This record gives sequence, C-alpha cells and structure tokens, in this order.
Amino acid sequence: MASSGLKQKLGLVDLSLLGIGSMIGSGWLYAALNSSGYAGSNTGWAWVLGAVIVLLIGLVYAELSSAIPRAGGFVRYPNYSHGNIVGFVIGVSSLLAYTSTAGVEVEAVRQYALYWWPALGHSDGSPTGLGFAVQIGLLVAFFLLNYWSVSFFGRVNTIITTFKFIVPLLTIITLLLYFHAPNLSVPPAPPGGAHGVFSSLTGAGIVFAYLGFRQAVDFASEAKNPQRNVPLAIGIAIVVSFVIYLALQYAFMGAVPTDVLNQHGWAGLKQVFQSPYADLARSLGLTWLINLILIDAVISPAGTGNIYLAGAARVLFAWARNGHLFKVFGKVDAKSGVPRGALWLSLLLAIVWTLPSEFQVWGGLIGAVTSATVFTYMPGPITLGAFRNHLPGLKRPFHLPVAAVLSPLAFVASTLLIYWSGWSVNEILVPILMVAWIGYAIFGKKNNEFQQDLHCAWWLLAYYIAILVISMLGSYGGSGIISSPLDMILTIVAALVCYFWGVKASLPKPDISDDEEDTPTSDRSLSKKYAAN
Repeated sequence: MASSGLKQKLGLVDLSLLGIGSMIGSGWLYAALNSSGYAGSNTGWAWVLGAVIVLLIGLVYAELSSAIPRAGGFVRYPNYSHGNIVGFVIGVSSLLAYTSTAGVEVEAVRQYALYWWPALGHSDGSPTGLGFAVQIGLLVAFFLLNYWSVSFFGRVNTIITTFKFIVPLLTIITLLLYFHAPNLSVPPAPPGGAHGVFSSLTGAGIVFAYLGFRQAVDFASEAKNPQRNVPLAIGIAIVVSFVIYLALQYAFMGAVPTDVLNQHGWAGLKQVFQSPYADLARSLGLTWLINLILIDAVISPAGTGNIYLAGAARVLFAWARNGHLFKVFGKVDAKSGVPRGALWLSLLLAIVWTLPSEFQVWGGLIGAVTSATVFTYMPGPITLGAFRNHLPGLKRPFHLPVAAVLSPLAFVASTLLIYWSGWSVNEILVPILMVAWIGYAIFGKKNNEFQQDLHCAWWLLAYYIAILVISMLGSYGGSGIISSPLDMILTIVAALVCYFWGVKASLPKPDISDDEEDTPTSDRSLSKKYAAN
C-alpha cells in the first residue's frame, strides 16, 4: 500500500537542513543592510522579535504536524477544522506565497550573476531576454532535481546547505575583525525606534529570512518518524538560523567603514552597497571574500529556490487532495513518490512570477511574499484550539504547553506581522483573499456540508475586513487617521475577537480523512487516534 503514496525517506538531519537551507537563501544577502536602514542599532531586537514570533507559530505547527503528518499541512489543517471555504482561501494565499518565493530566489541568482555575466540584466537590474532565459533555466533545473525522487532531492539539498553554512560563517569571522563599535550609535532613518523595528520585520526581509521552518511541515508525510522529527526539525532550524542571522547583522554593521557610514547613514547605504556583503568586502579590500560571497550569492538562492519549488508542489498536491484543484494534481507517482502533476504546475506558476516588470528585482516582492506566507500560517493557532476542543483523544506526540495562552498569542503575533507589512501590501493581498472567499461562497460546491462550511468561515471574512480597514487608516503606510499605538491595540483586539470566534465556529467533528496517498503507513489507522471521540 505504501508504494502508491509519498515515500518516508527524510530523516531529522534532512528535515532540519530543509528548514535551514531555505532560511539561509537570499535573505542573508540583503536583510542586514535593509534592516539597518529601518532600525539602526535596534535591528538586533528585530531579529530577536522575529525569531520569537516565528518560533511561536512553529510550535503550533509542531503539534499539528506531529499529530497529523500531511504533505502541504498548512493547507490541509484549516480544511479539516473549518471546511472547504476556509481551506480554499488559505490555499490561495499558500499558492501566492510558495510559487512567488521560488521566482524571487532565481531573480536573486540572476542579479548577483551580473558581476560575471553583465548581459543578464539592464543597468537598472531588470533582466534582458537572456536573463529571463537563465531564470527559467534555473527553475527547470530545480524541477528536474525534484522530479526523480524525494531521496535524491534530499541528498542534493544536504550538499548545497552544507556549503551555504560555510560562507556566512567565514563572512562573520572575517567582518568581526573590522568591527567598529561606534557604528552602532548611528541612528536609522526616521521614524526609527519601535516603529522601525516593527516595520523591518516584513519590510526588510527579517521574517522572510525565518520562514523556511515550514518545509518540515510540508514534507511531514515524507519524514521518517514524523511525530518526533518534525517538531525537532522546526526548533533546530529556527534556533540555528537566528544565531547565524544575528551574528551576520552585527558583523555587517560593525564592519562598515566609518567615513562611508557618516556620509550616507544607514538608509543611504542602499545606494552605495547594492550587493551588501560583496560591496562591503570590496570597500575593505577583501578580494577573496568578494569572490566567495558572489559564488554563494548564486548557490544560496538557488538552493532555497529548489526547496520552495518542491514545497509549492506539496501545497498544490494538498489543495488537490482537499478537492479544490483538478485530481491529476493530487496524484503521486508510484515509483518516485513525487506528486509530479503538482510539480509541473509549480514550475509554470514560478515562471509566471518572474515575468511582470514590478517583480523583476529581489526587493520588489519581499513584503508581499512575507505577508502572503503569514496569511497561510495565520489559521494554525485557531485549528489547534479547535482540535483541542473537538479531538481531545487525538494522539499528540508533541503537546504545545500552555496552549490556552500561546495559541492566541501566536495568532495575535501573526496578525501584527500582517499589519506591519503596511498598507501598500495589504491593499493588494487582502482584497485578493476576500474575492477568493466570496467567489468560493458563490460559485463553490453546494453539497450537503455547504451551509456548515459557510458558518465556519464568516470569522475569516470579518478578519480580512478588519485588517483592511485598520491598515488603510493606520500608521504603517496608511492615512494615519489612527495613530500608533492605538492602531496596534485595535489590531490586537480584532485578532483576539477573530481567534475565539474562529475556534468556536470550527467543525464539531473535524473531517480528517485517512488519505492513502499522503498518510505514512504507520499512521494509516487514524480511527485509533480519534477513538476517544
């Protein structure tokens, strides 16, 4: 039976490196410079806050994925707890987040490759025809690496991630030799302070840099002993990446030449250091480090793009298994254990993201990608609360402690991240998700469960409306009619109302199917888990 489903071939090391490998991508190459412009010496607090928030969210999914290992779990769990409308809308946000990330990473590869191959881009960094061809070629290469088998994918990723560790560590050690403590007293661009810290979480790519923890959840059905290894992999990936990123941040800030910093300030460095670490190494006369960084600047995003293309296929696979996509995308190739139909669609969608002109450079999409991803995570705490209420007998190898506090706290933190991403992002993303909600409610399947699905989904529409209104009137890119901190207080209140509403409105008998295609053999007898109900 197991031969027809996803193969369990990924161990703890593989899962941890999947997370770390997707975290140490293009984010480390840009986030230190961008966050310095937002928060100056307070940037360290932004990295700490980002790690705490993502760890909170990660612990929620550690419980869910250890109890119910599913490929593309972020899409499956809301469907189980709240029905088809919520599941469909979260699938839309997942689709936006995953496929765009693969496209963003190949753009980063092309931009750094300009140092060796100027014909890949124009003077403004946008791609030429040859540049587009190279981006598409990279995505096709990722596709082929994923196409043959999940174990082959895991071996390739392990090799790439090992190399990706070496360069940041060498960069940290080298730049600390040039550390100037007075640099940390130079203020950021206004408004700075707490506003700068909060804005940098999404605007500078800090949270984006941490989001790779989700890979352990997406590949849960392909993990050996997922109940133990998935939660451990989530924690390991977040902690290791936090240490690396914090060290990189202060090594970068301390090594910037004093005369350059005094002339341009943190915000002005963007005009001087277009490729932050490579340009910093050049200003310090470190030719060997320049070359090493430029090599890694191609390999790191490429490795991350490879992981996210694989993750996107699992999300599309999960969407199809939920019944929201053609059945062909919910099939697993018996020999390789790979959802090849979903992988083909992931490739096409990732290519599309690289085509529109406004998405042709790395920084053009970071806020939107981050916010779309957090919209995907957002229902997790509500699902956890619903399962605690309705499935008390569910076997939970990892049990989130103090869930009555940490679960709503994780939901509030997710909501604040969405709000801090700013009006320019939310005015695009939130209406798309609202249209998806309304469209499914009008044109979706009108089966016997439709009225119940509708009842379980009203909280989500109210949530989107609240976010849209507060963001439009608030101080993070909005009109400023609602000033800080009142805007954040209102955001927290709205989040708490929607959290408890969502938990209460969940399905009384969660529809968790015993799915032969993506349920590990050892967990096929789900009825035993729910016997207490």
